[in-house]
Amino acid sequence: MEKQIIHVPGISDVTGPNDPPLSAAVRAGDFIFVSGMPPKDYAAGTMIKGDIEAQTRKVLDNLKIVLEASGSSMDKVVKTTVFCANSAYFGQINAIYRAYFGNAPPARTFVTVGSWPAPFDIEIECIAIAS
Repeated sequence: MEKQIIHVPGISDVTGPNDPPLSAAVRAGDFIFVSGMPPKDYAAGTMIKGDIEAQTRKVLDNLKIVLEASGSSMDKVVKTTVFCANSAYFGQINAIYRAYFGNAPPARTFVTVGSWPAPFDIEIECIAIAS
């Protein structure tokens, strides 16, 4: 089995020497591993700040973009890890998350973190079945 780095137009194109050394997505066998996606508007080059619901939507939209560029989709996600700066956002995040994953959500872990090197409150990574 070989590792394949997936190029994600609009996301992989904007990472540079000041960004962390990572790939947006990696295929290994029948799985796609997606790095933690922050609430970044990659087209504008800005971070979505403030409203946790807007941040959560942007993170999940970014995951969808990466998955589709990888030949997968949100309905093939088998595991997510949600990293959040404040556990008080749990209910608000769940409401948005439910809209993206419906009645067949993936396995999930929710982790509260202390801080990031940028001003945002949520990041989500996932593992999905490759198409």
